[in-house]
Amino acid sequence: MRPFPPRRLQVHARADTGTTPEEAVAAATARHSYAVADGNNLQLTATPPRKIALLVEPSPFTHTSGYSNRFKNLILQLRQAGDDVLVVVPDNDPNAPTEFAGATIVNVPGFRFPLYRRITLTLGLRGVYRALKQFDPDVIHLTTPGFLIFSTLLYARLLRKAILLSYHTHLPIYAKDYGLGTFQGVIWTMLRLQHNRADFTLTTSPQLCEELVENGFERVGLWRKGIDTHIFNPKYKCANMRHQLTQGNPQDPLLIYVGRIGAEKNLIFFKQLMARFPHCRLALVGDGPYKHTLQKELAGTKTVFTGILHGETLSRAFASADVFVMPSESETLGFVVLESMASGVPVVGADAGGIPDIINDGENGFLFSRGSHDECANRVERLLGDGELRARMGQNARDEALKWSWRASAAATRNVGYGRAISNFKYRAMGGLGLPRSLTWLRWIRVKLAMLKQRLFGRLLVGLNAH
Repeated sequence: MRPFPPRRLQVHARADTGTTPEEAVAAATARHSYAVADGNNLQLTATPPRKIALLVEPSPFTHTSGYSNRFKNLILQLRQAGDDVLVVVPDNDPNAPTEFAGATIVNVPGFRFPLYRRITLTLGLRGVYRALKQFDPDVIHLTTPGFLIFSTLLYARLLRKAILLSYHTHLPIYAKDYGLGTFQGVIWTMLRLQHNRADFTLTTSPQLCEELVENGFERVGLWRKGIDTHIFNPKYKCANMRHQLTQGNPQDPLLIYVGRIGAEKNLIFFKQLMARFPHCRLALVGDGPYKHTLQKELAGTKTVFTGILHGETLSRAFASADVFVMPSESETLGFVVLESMASGVPVVGADAGGIPDIINDGENGFLFSRGSHDECANRVERLLGDGELRARMGQNARDEALKWSWRASAAATRNVGYGRAISNFKYRAMGGLGLPRSLTWLRWIRVKLAMLKQRLFGRLLVGLNAH
């Protein structure tokens, strides 16, 4: 699909400076994202406390997802910085929490998503506007894609509030994996229209930032990754857990995958991988709509499906494996990859999405080309056959994970991301006098003047024709 030409991304190759078109694209892309390496930005309290409204769909409190830990840790850090935090989530569970780390949680009615019954989504028609109006935030932070975006964009304009969108699920790739590839163009158009109404967009890898900009997204920035290296730690390596994951054969090589078991994760990849290594054990940790199909495809192989694991049990599962295999090509970041690295277990992952931003090929893990079963198998075979290499890569992976704390991630989000959203809102709202791209009183005057001019010009034409 040919990328949509962005309206505000100006790319010019200059002959007098020797700038190539590729360098010009890179420079233009850099202007639309932000760097988080500035030490001042990574100080949690570099900016004064604000009122932050987080609208997260689905709920990170009763639904296990890739970003659950991210938002829980973000809330913890925002509260430590002195921010007043309101969290609005769709949740019909009567036992859903109403408070987390001092932040108020408002649970609004929702519906089960037909393609994945475990998650609850909402159109935001009940309870959301009232909660936002009463809270009166400085900035609204909404996760996308989802159904809540349609109403929240309207609410932000009605309340005259800055809005930041964080992009977590790469919907165009998901559409392709679910047999809806013909709708990719429509999906890109829909996402572009939504995000360009916002004041700032955060996404989780430089590669995805670049892809969004190439497809016409404006005001795009990088959401710094984070990991809890205390929870995910080599110290949790456990003989009993390995005995369980290998079904009583701990001496066998153990491969592991942790995450949602969905068609978009490309888990059918394991069928050929296990055919190549019939002596290996495979542990699939997680659940999802593709589980029953995958169980049939992997019947006869040494594979165990553990279901969803939590807490220290999950930490032990990560640390007790030999190699983590990530075949998914749709990861916007790949938290489980970072969690495996923090656990001291090297990763063999697809060279796609946000994974190349985490894995330094040949140093702390291996990358393989999209769809290449042979490359993946060769990388796995090399790790399994060389214990010293596996140990060295595992340590390098751990060292890399230690660089990315949740505190630094939250500091960049609140100091830079929220700051950009607020400043962009004020700029787009003409210094706060009106609402961006809406019928403000200044725009109303311009519209009336244009209508008057058109009317007078029309009468003049009529007069000329009459003569």
